Amino acid sequence: MENLFQNLIKRPLAEKMRPTSLESLVGQEHLLGHDAPLGRMLRERRASSMILWGPPGSGKTTLARVMAEHVNIRFESLSAVFSGVSDLRKVFDQAVERKKVGTDTLLFVDEIHRFNRAQQDSFLPFVEDGTVVLVGATTENPSFELNSALLSRCQVFILQKIGKVGLETLLKRAEELEGKELPLQQKAKDNLLAMADGDGRFLLNMAEELFHLPSVPKLSSDDLAQAVQKKVPIYDKNKDEHYNLISALHKSLRGSDVDAALYWLARMLAGGEDQNYIMRRLLRVASEDIGMADPNAITHALSCWDGYRKVGSPEGDLFLAQSVIYLATAPKSNAVYEALSKASSIAKKNAGLSPPKHILNAPTELMKSLGYGKNYSYDHDFANSFSGQNYFPEEMERLSFYKPKETGFEREVKKRLQYWAKLRQEKE
Repeated sequence: MENLFQNLIKRPLAEKMRPTSLESLVGQEHLLGHDAPLGRMLRERRASSMILWGPPGSGKTTLARVMAEHVNIRFESLSAVFSGVSDLRKVFDQAVERKKVGTDTLLFVDEIHRFNRAQQDSFLPFVEDGTVVLVGATTENPSFELNSALLSRCQVFILQKIGKVGLETLLKRAEELEGKELPLQQKAKDNLLAMADGDGRFLLNMAEELFHLPSVPKLSSDDLAQAVQKKVPIYDKNKDEHYNLISALHKSLRGSDVDAALYWLARMLAGGEDQNYIMRRLLRVASEDIGMADPNAITHALSCWDGYRKVGSPEGDLFLAQSVIYLATAPKSNAVYEALSKASSIAKKNAGLSPPKHILNAPTELMKSLGYGKNYSYDHDFANSFSGQNYFPEEMERLSFYKPKETGFEREVKKRLQYWAKLRQEKE
């Protein structure tokens, strides 16, 4: 009866195609190649505890199963989403009993970052004494999500999105397994690969749906868009992808690559990022990376932000795009950023020094008797409105923090500073 029900329940295509050998794995050649670290380990028929970090559909679960089969270790699997302390205790107890009769256990924990700190700590003694070979899978940066004690006992291997060649291989295998071609024109097939975005499981799930369609006529790209569901962009506003994309946007702006900046902006908007968060970063770029090279950049960023707040999404997203284009094409200078950094460093070393007395106000007779305001030169009384007197503490030598660049408006600022430096030198 059990076999009857198993036959009635059709296994998903992705499950039927799950690789069972190292040779059949696709997309992770950087880990499994002849000279790659994981490849060397498995060719020596050994396995050590590790963390597999990679995007959904990159083959983390499959790789763990193949590893266990390849080195002849009992495979046990848990999901951190559905498991608790009692489940862990049960697995550890069983692994201890197997160890007594010479059988090793590979414990695969999916979404291991979902376990809290105490649960993660529970792995330590069993990993240390070799009771289990732990293989944890995570889509999140393990540096932030896993205990340092657990990380120190595991190697971290980074899985990449499956490339186009790997995805094409999966489709060919699917067609061979089903005994027919996908009902797609070549352009539509290329679009299907692009829609998968490196996710092998998503690709095979979509292929499974397409196999149910008539073999003719073959679908065009437009037909494909109607036949299958679009893949939702992977984006978590509180996790790694959030910080990766805002960093990519910022650095594209700094590098004056307007097209790349627009691409990363579009990625963030498609993922549902808060537009106000993006505008805050654009305002920072206007000061940190443009500064005095184009002082209007700050005004422009603020105006675009105000425009977005008044209009809202989606129409208001144009204000973000306009700000991105302005900042990417503006002349660049980090001279303001560097000037403040240098001044802050010196200020910390000389925090106890007082201003020179001649620039202090003297509202009382006592303060006047102490020399406050004595010999102060009112700059507007001088030619060019420049007295050239000293404004640094008397115990300090004169320092230069701000070094304008030869870009944009800072060229003019540099000329002014050079002119004032010349006048100051003449008065000494």
